Amino acid sequence: MKIRMEQPQFQLMDEDQLSVELIDAQYDLKKTRGQKNAKSLLILVNGIELAGKGEAVKQLREWVDPRYLRVKADAPQVAGPKQTLWQPYARFIPAEGQIMVLFGNWYSDLLSSAMQASNPITNTQFNHYLQEMQAFEQDLKNNHVDVVKVWFDLSWKALQKRLDAMDPSEAHWHQLHGLDWRDRKQYDTLQRLRQHFTEDWFIIEGEDEQQRDQQFAQHILGALKHCPNHPARASGRWKQAKIPELLKHPAETRAKAEDYKPELKKLTAKVAKAMRSDPRNVVILFEGMDAAGKGGAIKRIVKKLDPREYEIHTIAAPEKYELSRPYLWRFWTKLQSDDDICIFDRSWYGRVLVERIEGFASAAEWQRAYAEINRFEQSLVKHQTVVIKLWLAISKDEQAARFKAREDTPHKRFKITEDDWRNRERWEDYLKAAADMFERSSTDYAPWHIIATADKNTARVEVLKAILRQLQAE
Repeated sequence: MKIRMEQPQFQLMDEDQLSVELIDAQYDLKKTRGQKNAKSLLILVNGIELAGKGEAVKQLREWVDPRYLRVKADAPQVAGPKQTLWQPYARFIPAEGQIMVLFGNWYSDLLSSAMQASNPITNTQFNHYLQEMQAFEQDLKNNHVDVVKVWFDLSWKALQKRLDAMDPSEAHWHQLHGLDWRDRKQYDTLQRLRQHFTEDWFIIEGEDEQQRDQQFAQHILGALKHCPNHPARASGRWKQAKIPELLKHPAETRAKAEDYKPELKKLTAKVAKAMRSDPRNVVILFEGMDAAGKGGAIKRIVKKLDPREYEIHTIAAPEKYELSRPYLWRFWTKLQSDDDICIFDRSWYGRVLVERIEGFASAAEWQRAYAEINRFEQSLVKHQTVVIKLWLAISKDEQAARFKAREDTPHKRFKITEDDWRNRERWEDYLKAAADMFERSSTDYAPWHIIATADKNTARVEVLKAILRQLQAE
């Protein structure tokens, strides 16, 4: 249950003084980049038409350094079946030190989807979308994106008065997917719907223009000034999961040479057909020890697909610009609704694997990541995406043999680095991290499949079978 935001006491400030404080706070926010109190500011602006949203943001831009206040305004979009409401906006999440104002945002889309005349979403769908959006916002806040939500309100009487006085040439700016602001029933419906989510919003009455603009600016000023240090320690004691035998002692079953090629040919065709015909998007991700055969398995998955049908993302260490945003941001932005088939060679699980082991993420960050990842995958599944997670298991001895073979093969030497050999020293740590990962992120909607890879041919066949099972196409 959301706690209703306490609306603060308000007094007009001298505008020059307000501007000075805003600019100082703006530059202080920029200076937090890379620091223990770093954050960005995401401002969601919604409200009744003609309540002064645009005017308040325009005035804010005049009081701050406008170069460092980004504003994005889009017409509301109707909810689609194959993406969450927040997905179209993921790429606009600001980096540390940045400020972003979103006029068009997931709440605009939610209201538009609920109020469209032809095919409105149900109350149940409305509440489901709302829960997803609020969970997404909480994940943003956990990752140092301060989400500030402001609703500009206006009484029915005041709205009609402003409509009467409005220049007809401006009318096209004041629409919400054809919402008739002269229709009292539609106005009341909108007010009723927004009551479901504005308990924790800052509400501004839009009748007094001076007070409206200053209330908005002062609220943003307060948010800019609040830059607390981030907790590095996790709360509670961590309980290590038991390492599965499949990880400690992967099976060594070997395919018969005479059976392998015919079965592979049959399965690659079935997998291609199954992914093409499935109305859902398909996301396949691979994790596992180095040299376990991820590249070879991916090659067989796409063998019967046209290159235009799929995307392969090879995930390495995050770039500097990615580090300044929420951890999952670089994956949110890679998954759009028009990508029917996406394959990840390494994935978002790096946070609870290599980043945990190498100390690139604090205990608070990687322990929190399990819940964030589960919510992310659940959102995808709810919106017609099947998430197939494959761990390729290899023994330490077999890995060493493959490393040596790569060093001895000229066209494969690029695959082996000093880091690969160094990582073997942390073998047990990786097994423990993987065990925790399986226990905390193998779910009914996105289970893990552990594939033994002692024999590459057997592993490739088992990968294809696992994909078919989850697609329910075997």
